[in-house]
Amino acid sequence: MQSNAVKEAKEHNGPKDPGEALHVHLSLLMGTRVVDVAGHVVGRLREIAVTPGSRVAQVSELVWGRKGELYAVAPAGLEYTPHGELRLRDDAHPRPFDMAEPVLLLERDLLDQQIIDVHGRKVVRVNDVSLLWQVREAGSEMRVLEVEVGTRGAMRRLLKGIASRRTVERIAAQIPSNVIPWDFVDLIEVDPARRVRLKISHERLAQLHPSDIADILEDLAPVQREAIFGLLDEEVAAEALEEVEPKLQKQLVESMDSERAADIMEEMDPGAAADLLGELRKEHSEAILEEMEPEEQQEVRDLLEFSEHSAAGRMTTNYVAVPMDASVAQAVEALRNFDDDPETVTEIYLVDEAGVLRGVVPLARLLLALPESKVAVLSESGFVSCPGDMHDKQLAELFDRYNLYALPIVDAENKLVGVVNADHVIAFMRQQS
Repeated sequence: MQSNAVKEAKEHNGPKDPGEALHVHLSLLMGTRVVDVAGHVVGRLREIAVTPGSRVAQVSELVWGRKGELYAVAPAGLEYTPHGELRLRDDAHPRPFDMAEPVLLLERDLLDQQIIDVHGRKVVRVNDVSLLWQVREAGSEMRVLEVEVGTRGAMRRLLKGIASRRTVERIAAQIPSNVIPWDFVDLIEVDPARRVRLKISHERLAQLHPSDIADILEDLAPVQREAIFGLLDEEVAAEALEEVEPKLQKQLVESMDSERAADIMEEMDPGAAADLLGELRKEHSEAILEEMEPEEQQEVRDLLEFSEHSAAGRMTTNYVAVPMDASVAQAVEALRNFDDDPETVTEIYLVDEAGVLRGVVPLARLLLALPESKVAVLSESGFVSCPGDMHDKQLAELFDRYNLYALPIVDAENKLVGVVNADHVIAFMRQQS
């Protein structure tokens, strides 16, 4: 028995009674004949318009025409006939339409466009759009349900014109569906260049892992990539920038002004920022450095002096070090005050008054100790360190030999100057391969 609220209309019949609905696909609806009240053909359906704004799922007008003349009418002004045509109602109020109007046109602006599937953490291509045409007391309404990004939508478009609409839908129905609900598309704004811009909320992107954001950026076209990267705040942008390929890092930074680039690099690991600045033109690199805060600027300048293929060139100056006589409670407090990413900390370092490295304490050992215990008694007896001028290939061998998560870097006087984390070594090895 059919529901009184919504009844799925048959493919050859349009919805007629209040509550009835027709599930239609953009690819098969385009080109449908539009007839007047007397049944005379006045054109074919050319576009479906959505007006950017608060009710973005609602179709504002359907556009039809022939011989260069275009007209638009609200969904309430049309009926779907038993012959598969769109018929203008007596009370319809069509108007001339200009393709340059500031609206989102589903076929022109959405089909074949790349969009971000936030939940799938990837970039996909739109192959079709599903719509719901529903009859209400006040007149018909049409709204966008979802975008199809899988093979089903592509098959529908491939078979259009070769087989009947009913046959096409039957064949397509045998293919697994892959859709994104319209609510998750966030396709709201159309820019003056007539390209759809994806207005993905910062909150949704910020929930993704930086490596997922990096993968998305790498899959996008340059214009879209820069638009999406521009939506990220400095902290998220910095984390994502550290994950993308070096060549793309350079392209992204070169597309920004110096002030924006400096704000992002201040949030980056100093070593990663130095590596990136070293790839830029000297004038651009210097302009970015001049925009950075003095403390961060000096850290990066110091690192730029080292060879990029040395241990010092791979190190970060963000680490946690405490005096030899510190207690466990004091070391934990130092961890709390660490202003970089706490997930990068796997051990803390013990230094004397001169800054000489005296011990290494794994984080797990620290957290299991009593607060009043001295950190020095927790230090590993035979910790490993290396000089800053060690070649990065030898550095990678050390990580492999001792199964390290981090490696302290010392100068000629054995003073602690930085730390190389395992992810930096992994990144280097990936580049080599």
